[in-house]
Amino acid sequence: MQLHWHTEPFLLSSLLFFGWAYAMATGPLRPRLAPEQSYPIRDSILFYLGLITVYVAVGSPLDAIAELFLFSAHMTQHMLLIYLAPTLLIFGMPPWLIDALIKGIRAKAILNRLTHPACGGILFTFAFTVWHIPTLYEAALIDKRVHIFEHFTMFSLGMLMLWPFLTRSHSVPRRTFPVRMISIFLLMVGQLPVFAFLTFAGEPLYPTYEWAPRIIDLDPLNDQILGGIIMKVVNMLFSLTLLGLCFYQWSVNEESENKRKEAV
Repeated sequence: MQLHWHTEPFLLSSLLFFGWAYAMATGPLRPRLAPEQSYPIRDSILFYLGLITVYVAVGSPLDAIAELFLFSAHMTQHMLLIYLAPTLLIFGMPPWLIDALIKGIRAKAILNRLTHPACGGILFTFAFTVWHIPTLYEAALIDKRVHIFEHFTMFSLGMLMLWPFLTRSHSVPRRTFPVRMISIFLLMVGQLPVFAFLTFAGEPLYPTYEWAPRIIDLDPLNDQILGGIIMKVVNMLFSLTLLGLCFYQWSVNEESENKRKEAV
């Protein structure tokens, strides 16, 4: 097994471009976009951590292990692309920068539709489910172009899915508290079929992992079950955290509203 860090031009140039564009927008172009704003130190740290997370997911030795040996490693890779990287990138975008970008490309109406929980949640759940059909999954492992497309859909639809819960944009803001809480619950339910498919199949579903050399003491079926557990545990922890924060923010908002009415 050869473990290496990828130096593919497309991957590195994409990450460097977005890092450069962010640095330009928050540095030299900031006086033009938001003259009253100071440099967002905390936001920039989160944004660049998000880019690093993307590279760790698809450019580190984890990628080779996930592609050739372990289904559980591939699932870990997907969890980084779906949950951790988008969260860091969304929180790393200052509200004024997001709104300036949306205004610049005149995409407010489109983003309002795409980031609606019903749209983003359904698109993500559908894509996530379809990519775990053995034929398509194996195609992604065999053909690098399909694999890149798989990761792109996981990441981009993960961004759409999480936007209505995490964004700080004023142009395309977070959804109302009831909508968010119902949507989070439905997203947890939406992954149950894939979880059941992976953990209760009773046999390995993906030939690549079934016939791969065992680099750790874990047989193909238990590796597949572990991957399903990783998927569901991460989904549950993330979703329950969002539910708790949403409920807390809702209660604080209601309390503030009641105090305002009493003061009036």
